[in-house]
Amino acid sequence: MTMVQDRPPGQIIETDVVIIGAGPVALFAVFELGLLDIRAHLIDILDKPGGQCAELYPEKPIYDIPGLPVVTGQELTDRLMEQIKPFDPTFHLNERVDEISKHDDGRFLLKTDVGTCFLTKVVVIGAGGGSFTPKRPPIDGIEAYEGTSVHYSVRRMEVFRDKNILIVGGGDSALDWTLSLQPLSKSLTLLHRRDDFRAAPHSVEKMREMVAAGDMRLMIGQLSCLHGNDGLLESVTVKTKEGEERLPVDTLLPFFGLTMKLGPIADWGLNLEENLIPVDTEKFETSEPRIFAVGDINVYPGKLKLILSGFHEAALMAQKAHKYIYPDKKLLFQYTTSSSSLQKKLGVR
Repeated sequence: MTMVQDRPPGQIIETDVVIIGAGPVALFAVFELGLLDIRAHLIDILDKPGGQCAELYPEKPIYDIPGLPVVTGQELTDRLMEQIKPFDPTFHLNERVDEISKHDDGRFLLKTDVGTCFLTKVVVIGAGGGSFTPKRPPIDGIEAYEGTSVHYSVRRMEVFRDKNILIVGGGDSALDWTLSLQPLSKSLTLLHRRDDFRAAPHSVEKMREMVAAGDMRLMIGQLSCLHGNDGLLESVTVKTKEGEERLPVDTLLPFFGLTMKLGPIADWGLNLEENLIPVDTEKFETSEPRIFAVGDINVYPGKLKLILSGFHEAALMAQKAHKYIYPDKKLLFQYTTSSSSLQKKLGVR
């Protein structure tokens, strides 16, 4: 695989497919396309492959990937990267696609924010929900603590060892990290505005067991003020029905969800539905022929925002992409378990 960091300005890269995004579904799309002899370049605004899994939740366990009872976001990314090695995709990281236009010969001309240009027969949008930004709690002065004492994601759990941690939120992320970080922490408190949670029932049950055992604290209320100096948090004030309480806290993890923005995608002339891209379920093509959308960025009747659903979408997308890239070549469907030609491509024969 090739990671491109710098390229002479003005050079146009010609390829079969450009994939916008480099999350798990985009990475699996490389595999499905590669089986059909289709080369791909991937463009991602992040500095590494893996999308949200690697950027926001690298150590968060995922339980619904077929054949893998449990795998972290980073482990899944690593396995997918290993799987696509035979197809040698090229990654253009720290870049954002700003413009897409039709070239005279029917191909698409793409331009990124750093001036890289691509000429491609097919475009696959696998950009998750677009660009994502954690929602910041409405607390005065919180910016001063961000990156030192206030964190919106957990990249390395060991960073939080022996810390007095306050986790704020009531969804899956808040509960998952409560359960994962409690054994490492000096103390851990979970704060939510009500005693009702949106997380998986078994996670809530386990959290309540830990509270009953005295291993952590659950507070019902709202965060109102941060106290500290030079970006280092010392304590916080929490408002509850009983009044205000000041807690010794040196690490704050607010999980208020993510704000998704389509960014430049909204200006590409595609039909949109509530900031998502409608597709058909035969080939996951958008309103523009030769432009596909797979993963969380698309919408269709019965859509489930699951990684495994995106894998299915990528497989069907590749079948249709082949017809555009090799219009005169009949596609013979084959299984990797029995096809010697596919096994040769994968380097296992």
